[in-house]
Amino acid sequence: MKRVLWRNARLATLTGHQPWGWVEQGALLTEGESIAWVGPEAELPPGLQVSEEHDLAGAVVTPGLIDCHTHLVYGGQRAREFELRLQGASYEEIARAGGGIRSSVAATRETAEEQLFELAAARLACLRAEGVTTVEIKSGYGLSLEAEAKSLRVARRLGREADVDVRCSYLGAHALPPEFQGRQDDYVEAVCEWLPQLQGQGLVDAVDAFCEGIGFTPAQTRRVFEAARACGLPVKLHAEQLTDQGGTQLACEFKALSCDHLEHLSPAGVQAMKASGTVAVLLPGAYYFLRDTNLPPIQALREAGVPMAVSTDHNPGTSPALSLLLMLNMACTLFRLTPEEALRGVTHHAARALGLTDRGQLALGQRADFCVWEVAHPNELSYYFGRNPLLRRVRGGIESRA
Repeated sequence: MKRVLWRNARLATLTGHQPWGWVEQGALLTEGESIAWVGPEAELPPGLQVSEEHDLAGAVVTPGLIDCHTHLVYGGQRAREFELRLQGASYEEIARAGGGIRSSVAATRETAEEQLFELAAARLACLRAEGVTTVEIKSGYGLSLEAEAKSLRVARRLGREADVDVRCSYLGAHALPPEFQGRQDDYVEAVCEWLPQLQGQGLVDAVDAFCEGIGFTPAQTRRVFEAARACGLPVKLHAEQLTDQGGTQLACEFKALSCDHLEHLSPAGVQAMKASGTVAVLLPGAYYFLRDTNLPPIQALREAGVPMAVSTDHNPGTSPALSLLLMLNMACTLFRLTPEEALRGVTHHAARALGLTDRGQLALGQRADFCVWEVAHPNELSYYFGRNPLLRRVRGGIESRA
């Protein structure tokens, strides 16, 4: 097995009790896809034999970045809706008039699978170029068995061909398609019936839903989660973005991996997340793009010890963001996370939001996913915006194209 030494580095391991898990003069040893040793370079085992050695010249090394909430697979775009909102229309008004998610559904259904792949691959390339090594991709713009399967096949193919690990979430309960107008419960039943078929094709890692006044009720969401439980799949939830539906408490009953958005999260929701170990995924891009003014309860989450992840929420309607580094800055400036909290939010806590325990830190036995940055300290990653200081990107122990 190939052994590679990465030395003369400044490591933000995100382990232990020291801020950042900082190692001033550190080294990493990788064996195949895993980290075999990490620590101060002066403590490297004597007589170490390696296949390759890389002098990183004092650069900062962090775990590979993880974008744990995206909707990368869709047809079309919605710049016109952006314009309408600036002219005074609300997100809900646009959605109820047939725009919003439904317009993306129509475009996605009409777009051939190969073209969907090309569009999504171009978007994913932007994230990869900033150090993303793992990404979650949701369906939810097909809203039929055929179109949801098409979207999830594209996501799986991206994981095979785009040099990024991909986790696929089934978001059939995203919106009501036009053919089910007035029959929301019938559509929820269909979503539940499609799930075992999609899982049988190897297309689903988790199940998500949009529990909201313009989405699905808590009772309908419960039905989707019960179907997921019957299939042995973990759940996630778009929760409390526009109103408090109590969706977070429901998700926590099912030990949800994460609840995402949370601008209207209640104290009861915070306590439910604390008890269930559910990750709070903060999406500052959507907050910014919708010009929201209701902040997620960051201090309450912090005091409760709820892990906070950060993601782009890339989607065509409410967060067309393709820079996870920019989300670091927004998480700090808009939500008042510290730079260390923000970095943990796109590494260790993002991994937890996907149910992954083998990445997100620089530690023995973890996947050798890491980034080398041209910065003096990792706090610069959230300080700058509009700058990409990535020097090298390593995924599974192999330096890969950025």
